[in-house]
Amino acid sequence: MALPLDRLMQALQASPETAEAPALPNPAPLEMPVQSLKAPPRREPGPVAATGELGRRRAFVIGGAVAMTAIGGRQMYLVLNGAGQSVLGWMVLVLFVVLFAWIALAFTSALVGLVDMIAGRRRAAAPAGETVPPLGLRTALLMPCYNEHPARIASGLQAIYESLDATGRIDHFDFFILSDTTDPDVWIAEEASFLALRERTGGAARIFYRRRPKNTERKAGNIADWVRRFGGDYPLMLILDADSVMEGATIVRLAAMMESQPGTGLIQTLPVIANGTTLFARLQQFAGRVYGPLIAHGIARWHGTEGNYWGHNAIIRTRAFAEQAGLPVLPGRTPFGGHILSHDFVEAALIRRGGWAVRMAPDLAGSYEEGPPSLTDVAVRDRRWCQGNLQHASVLPTRGLHWVSRLHLLMGIGSYVTSPLWLIFLLFGVLISLQARFVRPEYFGDERLLFPNWPKVDPVLAQQLFGVTMAVLLAPKLMAYIVLLFDGPTRRACGGSVRVLGSVLIETLLGGLIAPIAMLIQSSAVVGVLLGRDSGWNAQKRDDGRVPVGVVIAGYWQYTLVGLVLAGAAYAVSAPLFLWMTPVLVGLGLAVPLVLLTSSRRAGEALRRVGLLQTPEEVAPPPALQRAVALYRQLSGEAEEDAMHRLLRDPALRAHHLAALPPPRRRGDGPIDAALVVGRAKLADADDFDAAWASLSRAEKAALLGSREGIAAALDLSAGGR
Repeated sequence: MALPLDRLMQALQASPETAEAPALPNPAPLEMPVQSLKAPPRREPGPVAATGELGRRRAFVIGGAVAMTAIGGRQMYLVLNGAGQSVLGWMVLVLFVVLFAWIALAFTSALVGLVDMIAGRRRAAAPAGETVPPLGLRTALLMPCYNEHPARIASGLQAIYESLDATGRIDHFDFFILSDTTDPDVWIAEEASFLALRERTGGAARIFYRRRPKNTERKAGNIADWVRRFGGDYPLMLILDADSVMEGATIVRLAAMMESQPGTGLIQTLPVIANGTTLFARLQQFAGRVYGPLIAHGIARWHGTEGNYWGHNAIIRTRAFAEQAGLPVLPGRTPFGGHILSHDFVEAALIRRGGWAVRMAPDLAGSYEEGPPSLTDVAVRDRRWCQGNLQHASVLPTRGLHWVSRLHLLMGIGSYVTSPLWLIFLLFGVLISLQARFVRPEYFGDERLLFPNWPKVDPVLAQQLFGVTMAVLLAPKLMAYIVLLFDGPTRRACGGSVRVLGSVLIETLLGGLIAPIAMLIQSSAVVGVLLGRDSGWNAQKRDDGRVPVGVVIAGYWQYTLVGLVLAGAAYAVSAPLFLWMTPVLVGLGLAVPLVLLTSSRRAGEALRRVGLLQTPEEVAPPPALQRAVALYRQLSGEAEEDAMHRLLRDPALRAHHLAALPPPRRRGDGPIDAALVVGRAKLADADDFDAAWASLSRAEKAALLGSREGIAAALDLSAGGR
C-alpha cells in the first residue's frame, strides 16, 4: 500500500490544475548586503548636491523657527519673573523652549507651503491629455500583507490592475502579493483569493503570490526577501500597503519620472485618506485632505533631494534600495535593540547617504490610503510606531548621514517624546502656581537690594504669550483654508467656503478635545518602551470603528480620573488656573463619551449628510477608488471557511498550495518544527478528522498546512484511511 504522501504527489502530478501558471516568476537574485552604521557608506559617483535656492529655503524655515523660539523663550522668561529664578521655573522655561520650537518649525514649514501653492510654483502632475514618455523599465508593484482580510487585498489590486490596463502600459508592470500571514485560515483564504484574482483579471502572467513561513524582520524583511529573490528583473518597485489604491495614470507617471531622473532613488507621493465612515475617520480624512497638501508642499520645498519615505505609495529604484537599504539589527535588547520597526525613515536616510536623491511629489494626484476608524485603533498602532521611532536614537550616529536625514529621525523621535514633555510642562505649571500660593517668597534674597524682587507670574503677559502660542499652533489650518479659497473645484467639492469653515471649526474643536487623551496615550507608550515592554506587531483594524461601551469604559476611565484630579488641583490653586487648563480638563473628563462619539459611524454619516467634513473623494470618488470599494463589498460577503476543509474541498486550490510549499525537511536541516511533530501526532492518534483538527492550536494548523506530509496525513484521516 502506497504511503499517503506518495498518493498525494501522484494525484498532484496527474491533476490538470498543476498546468496553470506558477505562483512566482523565475528567480532573479539581487544582492542586498546589510549596511554598517559605523563604516563609511558606499556612494554613487556624483552625489546629488543642494542648490542655492534650496539652501535659502532651509535657512528661512530653520532660521525662522529659531528666531521665533528665541523670542518666545524670552517672553516666557519675563512671564515667570521671579519664579524663573527657581529650579522649577528654569525647568518650565526649558520645556517651553523645546515645545515652542516644535510648533515654530511646523509654522515656518507651512508658510513655505502657503507661498508655494499660492504662487503656483509646484512640480505639477501631468495635465489631462498630456503624453507620458514611453516606459522602458519594468516595475514591480509590491503589496506586503499580514493577517489582512484577503478581500481587501484583492479588491485594491484588481482596481489598480484594471486602471493600469486602461492606460495601455500594463505590460511594464507585475504585481506581487507578499504575505507574512500567520493565521492559517487567512493564509489559505489568501491563496484562494489570489487564484480568483488571476481568473477575474486574466493576469496569470503578471500577478504573483509568495508567503514566507517565518516573518523575520517583519515588513522590512518581507520587502528585502523579495529584492534578494526577484529584484534583479525589476529596475523599479512600487511599495503599496494593504489599504493602498492608486490610479493607473499616477503609477505610469511615477515610473516615467524615475526613468527621467537617473539620480533619484525614491519618490514619495502624498496618499489621500479615503473611505472613512466613522466620525474619527472622517476627521482624519478631512484634515489630511485640507491641511495635508499645504504641509506636503512645505516639506517638499525645503527637504528637496533629502526627502523622506512613509513606507507605502512610493516608487523606489531597486538597485539603490538593494545597495544601500539593507537594515542591520540594532545592538541591545528590545525595545531599543533588535530589528528596526519604523524602517521607512531609516531606509530613506540610507538611500540618500548612498548618493541617491529622495524626493516628494505632492502634486501628483491619484494616491489613496485608509485611516484607522477610532482612537482605540490609533493607540494600538501608535505603540508599535512609538517603539520604532524611539529606536531611531540608535540610528542617529550613523556615519555619513545627511544632516536633513538626521533631522527626519529627530522629528520622528520628537513626534512621540513631545507628548510626555507637554504633560510634564502642564504639571510643572500647576506646581509653579502652587509654589506661588503656598511658599513664602524671598523679596530681597541674600543680597542687599534697594528694591525688592517680586517673584510673581505676570498674568497679562502670560495671556498674551498663550494667545501667540495658540496662534502659531493653529496658523497652518488657517493657511490651508486660505489656499482652499483659491482652489475652486476643491472648495466646491468640500461643500463651499462656509461649510469648509464649519468643518475646520469642528475638526479643530474635536481635535483639541482628543489631543489631551492622545497625549496621555502616547506618554504611556513612551513610558512602556522605556520600561522595556515590546509593542509586538498586530494587524491593523481598517473597517468598523465600533467598540463596545464596556471596553471603552475599561480602557479610558483612567483618563477621566486624571482629568478630575487635575481639575481639582487647578481649582484649589486659583480660578484663573482652572480656566486656563479648561481645554485639557474637558477633553480628559469627557474621554469615554468622546471615544464613543468619534468611533460612531452614525455620527460620521450624520455630518456627511449635511455636507460637513466633506472631501472631494466622498463626493465624486476617483474611478480606481470607486472600483476598489465596489469590489470589496462584493468579495467581503463571501462565506469564510476553515483552512483545511477548504483545501479538502477545492482540488485547484490544493494543487496550487502544494506546488508552492518548500521541499520537505531533510535530516539535519535546521531545528525540528515542534508544532508540526505534535500536529501530526494528534492526527495519527485520532479517529475523527473534524474533532482532531478542532483540537489543534493555530501554530500546529499552520505547521501542518506548510508541510506536504502534514496535508497528506490530514487527507488520509479525512478519507478514513487509518
